[in-house]
Amino acid sequence: MGLLTVRAAAERLGVGYSTLKHWIYEGRIRTTQTPGGHHRIAEAEVERLGSKTGAPVPTTSRVEPRGLIIALSGRNRLHGHVDEVRTDGLLGLVRIRVGDQTLTAVITADAIRELKLRRGDEAMAIIKSTEVMIAKQAPPFRSSDLADRPRRRRG
Repeated sequence: MGLLTVRAAAERLGVGYSTLKHWIYEGRIRTTQTPGGHHRIAEAEVERLGSKTGAPVPTTSRVEPRGLIIALSGRNRLHGHVDEVRTDGLLGLVRIRVGDQTLTAVITADAIRELKLRRGDEAMAIIKSTEVMIAKQAPPFRSSDLADRPRRRRG
């Protein structure tokens, strides 16, 4: 039995890379470290963890897609086109043009790779939030507004 990278082990378990990293830091999974400090996970440990979670552990590193989403409870769906995609480490930035507005989202780099997001792609932002901020702009400034103000006396 060999050693797997964290990414390969996460694919076998059907969980995200960042989830597996959290499990490692929490001590829920045993690893060995390379001289460079990278975690490696024994295949037996992946099998042990897979049997605990009840998830089937495929012998290949490829996880097959489970199917299309045909319905979603989120109602705030904004359709647009991808303007920009950037990744840096675990996170990535995605800008979607929705009409004359731009929506910016920070998501995991894994999600960007899974979705195969590229500039120009059609995409949908689904917003589910407990907080919404509302703003109102002040009316444009007019010079006649100065005439309405009371004048201060100097002296």
